[in-house]
Parts: sequence; C-alpha cells; structure tokens
Amino acid sequence: MFHISDAKNFVGEEVEIRGWLYNKRSKGKILFYIIRDGTGYIQAVAVKGEAPDKAFEMYDQLGLESSIIVKGIVREEPRAPGGYELTLTDIKPVHKSVDYPITKKEHGTAFLMEHRHLWLRSKKQRAILRIRSFVEKKIVDFFYENGFVRIDTPILTATAAEGTTNLFATEYFNLGKAYLAQTGQLYLEAAIFAHGLVYNFGPTFRAEKSKTRRHLMEFWMIEAEEAFYDNDDNIALQEKFISYLIQNVLENCGDDLKILERDTSLLEKVVPPFPKITYDEAIEILSRKNFKIRWGEDFGGDDETAISESFEKPVFVMNYPRDIKAFYMKEHSERPELVKCADLIAPEGYGEIIGGSQREEDYDKLLKNMKDFGLSEDDYGWYLDLRKYGSVPHSGFGMGLERFVAWVCGIPHVREAIPFPRMLYRIYP
Repeated sequence: MFHISDAKNFVGEEVEIRGWLYNKRSKGKILFYIIRDGTGYIQAVAVKGEAPDKAFEMYDQLGLESSIIVKGIVREEPRAPGGYELTLTDIKPVHKSVDYPITKKEHGTAFLMEHRHLWLRSKKQRAILRIRSFVEKKIVDFFYENGFVRIDTPILTATAAEGTTNLFATEYFNLGKAYLAQTGQLYLEAAIFAHGLVYNFGPTFRAEKSKTRRHLMEFWMIEAEEAFYDNDDNIALQEKFISYLIQNVLENCGDDLKILERDTSLLEKVVPPFPKITYDEAIEILSRKNFKIRWGEDFGGDDETAISESFEKPVFVMNYPRDIKAFYMKEHSERPELVKCADLIAPEGYGEIIGGSQREEDYDKLLKNMKDFGLSEDDYGWYLDLRKYGSVPHSGFGMGLERFVAWVCGIPHVREAIPFPRMLYRIYP
C-alpha cells in the first residue's frame, strides 16, 4: 500500500491513497484536496476538463475529515508541503463527514479537551504524539544498548514507596487495600540483585489534588536502578540518557519540530556535563530573586522555573534536606540532615523531569528511617530482606515521560503530551 511519506519514491506513477480529507479549497477551475493518511499530508489537484467530473460534483459533499480513497499521479512540486503533489485521477468517498466540530477557527482549551478524541487528528497534536512515540522507542534502545534488563513491575501494590496519602486505593478481595502504583522502584531494587542494571517503563498513578500544568493523575514513568552505582555514577548516567534522547529527537524528528514551531537552539546545547548546584545554593538563588522560601522547604513549580533561568542546560539540584525526601534515600556522609540525591530541572520553565538518589543499603539505617517516617516494618519486610542478603551500594532515578515530551516539544501543558490525559477534573473522554 502507498503511503504519503513515500511519495519521493513514486514520482510519475499513479498511486492510491486511503485517508482523510484534511482541508480543501477551490480557485476558478482548479480544486485542491489536502489529504492525510497518518504518515503525512499531500495536496491532490483536480483541473476542470482533465480530472473526472465527480471530483467537482463531490466537492461540496465532502466535509472535513471525510474518509476517502484517491488516485493520482505523483509529481514534484517545490511549493507544496513535502515537495510533492498529486494530479488527481479518481476520488471515492468511504464515509462523508458532516459538520466536523473542530474547524479552522480558534477553539478554547476546554472545548478541545472535551473533543480530545477528534483533536488528536490536528497537525500539532499528531506531531507531539509522533515525537512521543519516537522518544519511547529511543528510551528502550538506550537501556538495551547500555546493558539494562527490563523488569515490568506491578501496577497493584500492597504498600507505597512514599506513603499512601496521594494514591488511588481499591479493595483487593479479602486481603485488604491495594494501591495503584506510584512507582516501581522498590521492586526494581529487588531485581538489581539478579541483573545488576534494570529499568521499567509503564503507567504510574498519583492522586495529588494538583491542577498545575505539570501534573497528571496518570502518566508514564521510566525508572532505572543500578547496583554498585553511587550518586555521582547515577547523575552521569542521567546526563548520558537525556543527551541521547534529545540528540536523537533533533536528528530524526525535524519535520514534527517544525510543525510545532519549536526553537531548538537550547535543545542543541543539551550535552554533558550539566551544571550542578546544591540545595543550599538553590535557596541562595531564590533568595536573591526575592522568593519567600525557607531552608528545609521543597521547591514548587515557580521556584524550579526561577532556578532554571540561571542555566541554559538542565541543572541538577543536589543534596536535599532529609525531611522532605523519601525514606529510602542515603544519608549524606558529612551532613546527616541531608540525603544523597539530585533532581534534574529542565530549562525554559519545564521544571523537574528526573528525581534520583543513592539508596540506603544499610539494614539498620533503613529500618530507622522507616520508623522515623512512620512506616510499618511488617509491610516492608521483603524490602528490608534486600539489605540482609548481599546488600550493595546502589542508586536509581525516575523520569516522567510527559514532562520530558512537553519540554522537547515546547508545549505549555503536559495534557497535550499524552493521548488521553487524566487530570483532577477530567476523565472524559
């Protein structure tokens, strides 16, 4: 079957396209049908006296997004999108669309989200999701090329890695409550003892009552765990990972980035090493910018944006206070009030895209942390076992796919970086 993206290989040949009517216009005795087939767009030109009469008879009958089968001769046309056109020789409707609700006029976000199932067809939404698809492929390629084993961790869990306050709960037969997973990290830690380097890639759920442009209730997370890696090794891996993804997108997704009108000048600078500052230094930056934040408080979206304004590349913020991070993070050797961790903040105001840390490998210290955080030893018995039988220094990180895609595409809200977003006030369609 012919695909529009292959037009350059069929110049001078008659081809058949099965697709949808994206747009149409007329100019005197000439009709222009813009057709898309999922791989691209092409203009089919019908000239009175040369094209079949039905191409003109059907012009008013075919509404936008009508499904059609078109035949025509491929020819080069530098002025046309993609550089090729079709001289129309036949057109046949499959289904005539009437009053397609998304028109060329401006629509509000609420309307578009209500019609998300149709909005997906628009040029920019297609470009975003094509980039997302490519990024997903390169994520898997990166870990495969670097010796990682994929471990598919549970979506239903009996416990939570960071407390159950913001989790979706359900009854699990007669065994009590189960939770939709907010992370697969603890299970990945078990797997490093079998494979050394592991990762997972799947849906994640957090019931945070947040309406910011960076939050979803359901999103996709990439997590990695690495045996015998300290925090510095972990950071170096993240630099390599992010740079690999960005450079591959720039090399392979140019057409989609152009559709999005993405300025790629800053993306081109995303190569190791990335700048690194401590939590203390980040507080100083915010204080100089007159932010009302005290030492020991976590950063919000505006804080992260302000920090990123000082850097052209993603920046690591290291060594956060222990009290605002998770129980499994390793205590800083020189300052016990801190933990060995790093959040990676993207430039251009896109906020934290990666959270990572060295994990506490000592049984007694981990047990104390759990008690300090009010966690049950019984619930986490299997996790404590990992520190009893062959414990090793290890580290890991997690990256939210939608935040990364939003940054790469230059879009203001993560809701467009996933096909059907789940937000605080939206679960339809």
